[in-house]
Amino acid sequence: MMQTWSGWKRFSSGRVDTVDAPDGPGVYEVRHTLTGRVMAFGHSGHVAQTIAGLNFDGEAGTWMRMIGRQPLGARVTDLEYRTCAASSRAEAKTAAQRLLGLRQSVWRRRLEIGLPGGHAG
Repeated sequence: MMQTWSGWKRFSSGRVDTVDAPDGPGVYEVRHTLTGRVMAFGHSGHVAQTIAGLNFDGEAGTWMRMIGRQPLGARVTDLEYRTCAASSRAEAKTAAQRLLGLRQSVWRRRLEIGLPGGHAG
């Protein structure tokens, strides 16, 4: 059964290799603290290892290339993350897909009514 999101956490000592995250399957999200821009989002069979392996200040990672974003070049100290544990990798994948779908629906609505972050035509 899927748990709830953890609170937002800063990377301790400005390092991504020391994270307080599940050692098993789950969903993760990393965002820029000041702008709220999502830097990484996904599911993994080992969330702690996945977050520790992310690269934010070099070339675009796989997730960023998939969605067509260039890396922000943010320092790790400008980032925060949250996680959500799952009982299996399949459950984590399903939850990540559902959350991504919900996020896309919200952005579509914002675009339709002309809220910030969208461009009303």
